[in-house]
Formats: sequence, C-alpha cells, structure tokens
Amino acid sequence: MTLASAHEFFQAAASVAGALIGLLFVAISVAPERVLGPDASEVHAVRAAAALTAFTNALTVALFGLVPGGYVGGAATTVAILGLMFIAGCLVRAAPAWRAKRIALGDLVFLIGLLVVFVLQLLAGMGLERRSSDAGDLQTICVLVIVCSLFGIARSWELVGGPTMGLSKQVIGFLRGKHSPPAAGGVDDP
Repeated sequence: MTLASAHEFFQAAASVAGALIGLLFVAISVAPERVLGPDASEVHAVRAAAALTAFTNALTVALFGLVPGGYVGGAATTVAILGLMFIAGCLVRAAPAWRAKRIALGDLVFLIGLLVVFVLQLLAGMGLERRSSDAGDLQTICVLVIVCSLFGIARSWELVGGPTMGLSKQVIGFLRGKHSPPAAGGVDDP
C-alpha cells in the first residue's frame, strides 16, 4: 500500500465514519429512553457505547492518517489503548447486570470481537511507529478501520432493534418451526 492510496482511503474513511457517528446520534435521539433514561437497558447502553467507540476509532485513525508526516501509527496505538480501556469499563459496568441475569452472556460476546480489533490495531500501530514505511502494518490499520465501521453499523442495527439476520439464527428458527415459507401470493401467512 502506498502513502498516496492510504491518503485516499483515509479521506473516504473519515467521511464515512463522520456520517455514521451523526446517524448514531440521530438513532439514539429517536428513542433515548432505551439508552439514556433511568429505565435504560444495560445491553442497549453498552451497544450504543460500543458503536460510538468503533466509529470514533475509525474516525480518529482516519483523520490522523490525513495529517502530513505520518501520525497514523501513534494515533492507532493510542486509540487502541483507549479502546481496550473502554472494553474493561464495559465489562465492569455489565458485570452486576450479568450476575442479576438482566444481561445474557451472549449479549456481551461482541466485546470479544472489539477486543480482537483493538489488540490487532495496537500491534499494527506499534509496528508502524517502529517502521513507518511498513506497508503491511499500514494496510492492517486500514482494514481495521473498515472492520470498526462495520462493527459500529452492526451494533447500531441492534441498538435500533433491527432484526437479526444471522444464518445460524435463521436455521435454528426454521428447525424450531418459527419460520413458515411464504404463501403462494408471496406473503407470509398470518
């Protein structure tokens, strides 16, 4: 990956991340009681924070990638450390709700994915700091910016209550009889 192609990538990534952050704020403002109110669900609060963290990570790394002089390694390292601190904070916040059975362990699995992203980003950022011309570390950071954007989109979709379309859920639902094939007219039977 060349610096010129990385610069173009970071321009696009910064625009996308900024737009997604704005949409996340709109989504939260439409139903703030799910995330911010006194009766807010711990799961929704963690999902909202995870989405914002993922988008902010992508935005920060992309913006620093645009700064002449190559600060992307340091920025990726710093934001990864902050992301790891975020995950620790989420686990501390969610632990009492998990013990009280208000949160299922499966609702927190996404934190493992985010943990992996931040560890990989930390390693690539430190590598880029040591060898600023390392195209492999730069490319890894670019891929992780994309992953963070996709991760934030997935958490945002869950936050607004979008249906889960995972293959495993569809197969399990079908096997349990919760899915009926469409009627002849193409509309599900009531």
